[in-house]
Amino acid sequence: MDGMEKTELATHHTLPEEPESLPREEAAVEETAVEETAAAETLAEETTVAETAAAPGEMALETPSEESDMQEMTELYEESLRRVQEGEVVKGRIVSITKDFVMVDIGYKSEGQIPIHEFTTPEGEITAKVGDTVEALLEGREDEEGALMLSKNKASKIKVWEEVSYAYHHDGVVTGTVVAKVKGGLSVDLGGIVAFLPGSQVDLGPVRHTDHLIGQKFTFQVLKFNRKRRNVVLSRRAILEKAKTEAKATLLATLEDGKVLEGVVKNITDYGIFVDLGGLDGLLHITDLSYGRVRHPGDIFKVGDTIAVKVLSFDREKERISLGLKQLYADPWTTVAEKYPLGARVSGRVVSLTDYGSFVELEPGVEGLIHISEMSWTRKIRHPSQVLSVGDMVECAVLEIDSQRKRVSLSLKQVEPNPWEVIGEKYPVGSIIEGKIKNITEFGIFIGIDEGIDGLVHISDISWTKRFKHPSEIFKKGQTVQAKVLYVDKENERFSLSIKDLTPNPWETIDQRFPVNSTVSGSITNITDFGMFVEVGEGIEGLVHISELGRDKQKISTLKVGDTVRAKVIHSSPQERRIGLSIRRLEAEEEQSHYRDYMRSQEATTSLGELIRESLEEKQKNNQ
Repeated sequence: MDGMEKTELATHHTLPEEPESLPREEAAVEETAVEETAAAETLAEETTVAETAAAPGEMALETPSEESDMQEMTELYEESLRRVQEGEVVKGRIVSITKDFVMVDIGYKSEGQIPIHEFTTPEGEITAKVGDTVEALLEGREDEEGALMLSKNKASKIKVWEEVSYAYHHDGVVTGTVVAKVKGGLSVDLGGIVAFLPGSQVDLGPVRHTDHLIGQKFTFQVLKFNRKRRNVVLSRRAILEKAKTEAKATLLATLEDGKVLEGVVKNITDYGIFVDLGGLDGLLHITDLSYGRVRHPGDIFKVGDTIAVKVLSFDREKERISLGLKQLYADPWTTVAEKYPLGARVSGRVVSLTDYGSFVELEPGVEGLIHISEMSWTRKIRHPSQVLSVGDMVECAVLEIDSQRKRVSLSLKQVEPNPWEVIGEKYPVGSIIEGKIKNITEFGIFIGIDEGIDGLVHISDISWTKRFKHPSEIFKKGQTVQAKVLYVDKENERFSLSIKDLTPNPWETIDQRFPVNSTVSGSITNITDFGMFVEVGEGIEGLVHISELGRDKQKISTLKVGDTVRAKVIHSSPQERRIGLSIRRLEAEEEQSHYRDYMRSQEATTSLGELIRESLEEKQKNNQ
């Protein structure tokens, strides 16, 4: 390489090396400069000698041959300046495009060629155009007359290495695209060079999931750089920290109470939302979100939302900022009493359900409560979900307003007339109703009468005479029955019915039907420790107490339910609804009766014998 060629090399881009290689580069440049100077001086001397030889002592006139020689030497000099070396980055213009190559004029005697695939997109589109200027790396040449082998991609990588080196040594930045997840961090494409972004340098805080970053373009700071090892370590966190510090300084300089700012929701908790104001985070407490009731901040906002907030208070020393959202609007509770007078009918949307009632939004920030007791005149509501669902539009009556405590009491049932006010007129005492059994309990049965109104037949009003432990032994749910109205209690909303009163009370005449000392017979219905029950009539039972059982213990012990027995009525009371029976007394009376009959028969036998004797005696006298 002569001095002119070295000068040309020095004018092109060269690949940056590590800091320790810089002295060698400076020495090479200095050596090249010395050689170029010597070459120039030699050329000047040769020109002067030629001129002196042509005309000694004076300036000689140039001949055509001499003029040609000078032109050739000038062209050779200019040609030497245009010569390029392998490994240099050169700039040229696209002159033609073939099937396999893009031809580039770089000012050399032969054109350079770049493989067509370096200009082909993944979709197969050719991005090269004739006339475009490109930079490429000279990889080699076929021969002195052959085309130069160029590479646009390698030139781009060299340029990227220059940018990375400059950013590393001058506290600059580089731009790249996150392309993949790797162990400990992410891979970043800087334009042909793959760099490493540690997980700790991705963001200001720890990032558990980084999939959403793949494909995104960011600006980075170069933490480490080693071209020989092709190692580049980046940091996005340093860029963000610097930006945050600058934004924080700007915010602190302008922050004051009452100022309205725009921020981004950074975190959501049960008690509020943290908003990034640009360098500092402020707390938007749940009580300052809305004039209405907010169950959870997450129901209104999500992380990443941009919101406008008002600065309520600011502690500059502790850098604590209290924010408000509802303070941006007028308090709707100041006009609630005027907009919703007592007794007025209002419409709203059900926003939540609790065990004790339902909250209805009358307007943004104003909610009223429908207590569970105000949901129905007739139904026994255990939970509001039996009547309402979140999102339902309902019409209510305003019962009470407390603007200071921000409470509105509403009623759902009072929009309709109270059916208990007219039920007594519709079903007077003594009337007969018919309905289906809605429910059966241990204390009675409920019969459906009107929409939402059930009448109760107490267990004591089911039958005059039948004995049972549970009403389900006699009735079934859904069964249609008749009953008699006993009374209606409007205040306590009770409707009392009776089934047994549909028929006369059989106990009222038991003293006539079963008088004391009369004898009855019937089937044993129950045997207990204190005696046995005997059915003496339809539904009428008498008790044979254990003390009134027969004297024949063996015979009594063999009796069972269903056996027929005879007994004497020893007690009969319509008021007590009790009949007392005795087998023992009946047996005793029957024994006495049998004894009297026997005695009478004995007396009759004695009288007949005397008559026969007298008759025989008289006959004997007559025979004498």
